[in-house]
This record gives sequence, C-alpha cells and structure tokens, in this order.
Amino acid sequence: MSFPYKHVLLIGATAGIGKAMADHFISQGIKVTAVGRRKERLDAFSHPTIDAVFLNAGRQGHYSFSDPSSVSLKQFNHEITTNFTALVALTHAFLPHLLTHPTPTALLFTGTGVSLVPAFPLPAYSASKAALDAFIVCIHEQLRDTQVSVLHLIPGPVQTEMHDAEMGERGKHFGMPIGQFVEEAWAGLTKGEKDIFVGTVGGSTFEQVKELQDKRNGAIDRLSGSLRNFGI
Repeated sequence: MSFPYKHVLLIGATAGIGKAMADHFISQGIKVTAVGRRKERLDAFSHPTIDAVFLNAGRQGHYSFSDPSSVSLKQFNHEITTNFTALVALTHAFLPHLLTHPTPTALLFTGTGVSLVPAFPLPAYSASKAALDAFIVCIHEQLRDTQVSVLHLIPGPVQTEMHDAEMGERGKHFGMPIGQFVEEAWAGLTKGEKDIFVGTVGGSTFEQVKELQDKRNGAIDRLSGSLRNFGI
C-alpha cells in the first residue's frame, strides 16, 4: 500500500517533526504547503490542491506546581491553546473542504505517548495532548462513514528543537533520532495504519504502551457501539 494523498497542508512545518516530515513528503513526490512561524524557512515549499491536512504544531514547557510562584498561567494556557484548541479550530475550518473534495482526504495529527502516560514535569503538554487524543478519537468515529480519514502519529521523545529551551545541549540527544522517526512514521502511513506508534514512552516498552492503547481502543469501540445502539 502507498500513501494515497498528493498534496499535504502541513501546519508547524518549519522545525522538528514537521520540517522532517515535509522534507520526506517532498522526496516522495508529494506536494507540500508548509505553514509555520519561521517565514525565512518557508520559501522552498510548493502549493496546489490540498487533499490532506497535517496538524503538527506544538509547544512544550516545564511547570512545577510545587512552587506556584514559578508557574506562568499565561504561558500554561498558551500551550493548551497551541496544542489543543487551535487544532480544533483548524479542524473545523478545513473539514468543509475535505468533506467535499473530489477524492478521498485525510486529517493527520501529531500526538504523543504522554497522552496515555502523562509526564509529571509537563502538565500542560500532557493534558493538552490527552485532550487532543480524546478529540481525535471522537472525530474518527464521527467521520467514519465519510471520505475523510483521521490518522494519528503517536511518537515517544524525538530529537528536535522542542527540548532545547528546557534541556539545553542535552535536548539534542533526548529521544530517537529524527531520521529514524521519519522512516518509522512513513512506514506506518504507507501501511494505512490509523494509530501509528513510533518509539516508546520512557520506562515502558513499545509492547507495553501498545497494550494500553489496544485495551483502551476496545473500551472505546464498546462505548461507541452502545451509543450508536441508543441512536446517539
């Protein structure tokens, strides 16, 4: 099976996972419209008919509620907005186009393993990604009889610029290499997987995290079936 989409709009494309995936899409002959905060990095990307939207943008900060005076609620809430509510707004904005496109379309989200297993130094990131995860589950079920596929990339830590602010030089070596991430993510996308796990959550094996997800998916399927049986 191959990746069936020809033109990806990629939100959060100028650094980290977004830039690496944009480069890979282009290397596979897929057109990319790249959107991000760093205008000087956007010039090399291309532009016609979008049939997939990749919502990848995210922020990550450390917050210690054991020292409340050190916590900026403004920054905390900005992180929640960037990682969750802004992506909900973009999903709402793009769905009319995706639902009426002449060929099958997709929404692709970058999530994280900490949506299942929260990381205590990252309460805003963990909570916002858990909220995004729940939203993805809901719209996947709501869109199941449409032409819009909902795809979810679920990486463990990846060596990107995201970690630099809190970890400095150590952040460049935290997680799996970005090239390995791209290869494994692309393999999942070309297999047609809906939930694509890449890497691990610290302290757990890939199999342990996948077992958590599989059990959760079973419970979601049972609840969804029950709700549909009640005509909801």
